[in-house]
Amino acid sequence: MARNIDRLLDLMARLRDPQRGCPWDLEQSYRTIAPHTIEEAYEVADAIEQGDMAALKDELGDLLFQVVYYAQFAREDGLFDFEEVAGAVTDKMIRRHPHVFGPEEVKTAEHQTSRWEEHKAAERAAKAAEEGREPSALDGVTPGLPALTRALKLQRRAARVGFDWTEPRDILDKIEEEVGELRAEMDGGGAPERIADELGDLLFALVNLARRLDVDPESALRGTNAKFDRRFRRVEALLAERGRRPEGSTLDEMETLWRQAKGEEPGRG
Repeated sequence: MARNIDRLLDLMARLRDPQRGCPWDLEQSYRTIAPHTIEEAYEVADAIEQGDMAALKDELGDLLFQVVYYAQFAREDGLFDFEEVAGAVTDKMIRRHPHVFGPEEVKTAEHQTSRWEEHKAAERAAKAAEEGREPSALDGVTPGLPALTRALKLQRRAARVGFDWTEPRDILDKIEEEVGELRAEMDGGGAPERIADELGDLLFALVNLARRLDVDPESALRGTNAKFDRRFRRVEALLAERGRRPEGSTLDEMETLWRQAKGEEPGRG
């Protein structure tokens, strides 16, 4: 019996067959599939957050399907195939784990993290040399990352070379400064681009504070999103009990019900 990965690769080749394939799949390209890949990665993260292992198995399959898609495109273009993708990542992981596959010794997870970053930095430096430029501490922080995630990664990279706040509380002063600058633009009728610029600075400072407090800002915001979703749905339910809907209610009414919904969740902010 064929291995499932071989079945999957054969399925993708069939979907992309010019004569017998699927019209939709035949129209796809690297760029058109990329948004689906991002969506599937978030669905994997959501399944993990929900603790739903059945959903996780399903979502991991969907994410794997994305990899197979790109590998098929590349095979058709004569660039590489799935086997080469798997081989390249295996070689890279062996290279970055000399304490497992070589003579190096690593005693703790913290030491391993440090050595991992050293290996990655060496690889980035080698790539910069190949491209004929000076390496940067920020090399490899992908521009296409979600802005919140990229801000965190940029700050971590800068911190590794000493560009960092001395104390987390100092960042609170910076946040207050950014709030003041944003307020000044708003009060002065600032141009939309100036307001957006100041708001971006404020968000960046908030991410910096989260980093120094060892809080993942993406996870923190996801938690707040879930909290808002839960409480607003409760407000809708309370209004429905009165035969009302949000669009037919006043802000004061909804604010009162919001406080009620909040009060129904002991210990929550």
